[in-house]
Amino acid sequence: MSFCEHCEGQRFDRAQVLRVLRATRKNLPKHGRADEALGMAIKAVRALEIPHLEHLDEPFDEQIVH
Repeated sequence: MSFCEHCEGQRFDRAQVLRVLRATRKNLPKHGRADEALGMAIKAVRALEIPHLEHLDEPFDEQIVH
């Protein structure tokens, strides 16, 4: 599957955030509040679905979500 540059950038950004959250979580004691909070943050970031808005080549400046 291929993605436009914008969508590919979003996937890259999300992957970077997940790597940092997971690395931070590894350095914390297990079964603590911080570990639980980071686990929740990781789940939230993984669930993000940010739509891509694409401008049409028409003079109306409309957008399509894909």
